[in-house]
Amino acid sequence: MTDATTAHVAIIIPARYQSTRFPAKPLAPLTGATGIAKPLIQRSHEGAAQVKRNASIYIATDDDRIADVARCFGAQVIMTPAECRNGTERVAAALPHLPAETNIIINFQGDALLTPPDLVEKLIDHMAANPDCPVATVAVRCSPSAYQHLVTDQAAGRVGGTTTVLADDGRALYFSKRVLPHIAPGDAREANPPVLLHLGLYAYRREALSAYSSWDETELERIEGLEQLRFLVHHMPVHVLPVEPPEWDVIELNNPSDAAPIEAILRARSIA
Repeated sequence: MTDATTAHVAIIIPARYQSTRFPAKPLAPLTGATGIAKPLIQRSHEGAAQVKRNASIYIATDDDRIADVARCFGAQVIMTPAECRNGTERVAAALPHLPAETNIIINFQGDALLTPPDLVEKLIDHMAANPDCPVATVAVRCSPSAYQHLVTDQAAGRVGGTTTVLADDGRALYFSKRVLPHIAPGDAREANPPVLLHLGLYAYRREALSAYSSWDETELERIEGLEQLRFLVHHMPVHVLPVEPPEWDVIELNNPSDAAPIEAILRARSIA
């Protein structure tokens, strides 16, 4: 077992410029409590920097515009191929640029700037304590307001987040951009929804990333637009750590309409 304080951890934030739903999303300005706007990629980097573990932080991108902005606020940048189809492939492409002793790699998705740092710490601790775990991620129990945000987006044809359902041993059975499990309107469980909202956060072993990049894209992955399904299709376990919901809604910047509620949370938490 590896002690989390001695584990060699890399936190990688994958970022791409092109996006069907939200072009140039990593550079989208988000205004904080002081009225200063910062690009999404900077706010995500600042969020990752709050993690209280010995970790190096990198931004992995294929776009010079993102790289230039990242270097301006002092980030370490790894240039990766334009052919990367998703964030996991981009993190895998960054492997050769990491120190050889790096044994835990965190994928801190760039649109999940509100991810609490203690969730990253729990994920690192889990990987350090469970050396046979190839892939791990986290999910939070939806608050009623977060659940309503998801179903409102779903009804409008927008993707508000990803949900997951688990086996009894905590391994993922499936991930979907639909709200799972389905709760009928008016059901009393809407007041305490048994819905796990998957956060844009993963931990991998080097071997898991190498295997992932050797596999072809799967049909389920293409249908759902969820890269982690490639692991499940190839029978690689994905451990999901259910965690308590934080004091704020963990809303990802998936659509332009998400900017206003995210900025409201930044103001409420006095984040500059």
